[in-house]
Amino acid sequence: MTRKMSRRDFLKLSGAGLGALAFMPAKGFPFDVLFDELSKPKRLPQFPASAIIGRVVDPDIDLRSRPTNDPNLNSSIAKLGADTLVEWNREVIGNVIGGLNNQRYVETPNGYIYASVLQPTRNVPNTPITQMPAGQNGFWAEVTVPYVELAHEGAVASPWLNDHIAYNFPPRLYYGQVVWIDQVRTSNGFAEYRWNEDANGHGYGYGAYGEFFWGDGAAFKILTDEDVSPISPDVAPDQKRIDVDLDRQTLSCYEGATEVFYCRVSTGIAFDPETGQISDKLATPVGNLLTHWKIISLNMTAGSFQSGYSTPAVPWSTMISGDGIAIHGAFWHNSFGEKRSHGCINVTPENAKWIFRWTTPHVSLAQSEQRLSLPDHGTIVVTTKLTF
Repeated sequence: MTRKMSRRDFLKLSGAGLGALAFMPAKGFPFDVLFDELSKPKRLPQFPASAIIGRVVDPDIDLRSRPTNDPNLNSSIAKLGADTLVEWNREVIGNVIGGLNNQRYVETPNGYIYASVLQPTRNVPNTPITQMPAGQNGFWAEVTVPYVELAHEGAVASPWLNDHIAYNFPPRLYYGQVVWIDQVRTSNGFAEYRWNEDANGHGYGYGAYGEFFWGDGAAFKILTDEDVSPISPDVAPDQKRIDVDLDRQTLSCYEGATEVFYCRVSTGIAFDPETGQISDKLATPVGNLLTHWKIISLNMTAGSFQSGYSTPAVPWSTMISGDGIAIHGAFWHNSFGEKRSHGCINVTPENAKWIFRWTTPHVSLAQSEQRLSLPDHGTIVVTTKLTF
């Protein structure tokens, strides 16, 4: 018997890898049978034919007849599972009851879905290579389809994979994630890439203890130097500044006095998820922070069962406080404008990439990461919050 997943369970996994279709019951089957299913090669599925494809990121999400969750109107017409894909027609302003700032709904051909639980994705398949580039031991690649199912190789060791087995969901990578590829094979009739979060600046994750995954090569865009080329390199580093408004949940990039970039963010929550009490232990730090460690993709796993998370391949991570508070891409929600992180500053993968390229120090594909120690530092990040 498999474990029933609550929304809290799902959030514990940071929305990473939980799919709409179960691959096999996690209980009641011999481990070797389950292992064989995990290891099977998997082609990309047929995705919806729309310019923007919405991916449901939480379990048991309401599809509604009108853009409101007002219980008096009884607008729910169906429940959608995590990783359900829908055609994204347009965003509309609705009426959200429950104290949330975000009032946006997405209109689909069949009804309305609250925008915060729907990741906007695209289906942009790629022509894969069939062998590793000469003289390279790997390359960075970005997922450009709604998701890619993975074939496991090696140990079953990570909390991420063990949780997927326990909850009966297939391991997947999602639109916007960036991964290190260290092998290419064609032995199963199509090109597959092996994702390896190794211990040498390529994610610091599961590859370090023998856990690897293969995915359909068509899902991955091989990154080039142009993809990480610096933005505004002629602007003096001390003329660049990031302002983050923790009250309004916004981020602005300045060159001198000119705002050159703006986006909504999700910063640290203002309560303790274990007790439900108001607390600042997971709040984003307030003050003058500094970019000092930038890495193209990073495994983020920490915390307890109640309040922890296990998320591989978090893209475009720009550390601004210690080794745990970063501006980074979030593919597991679309709640930008609401507080919901464990202290980091969540932005869309596209916005995280822009910020990664614009801030200093610059990081090339060959470098994969850059670390600085005081007195050396990168771009100043000023986080502000009203106090009474």
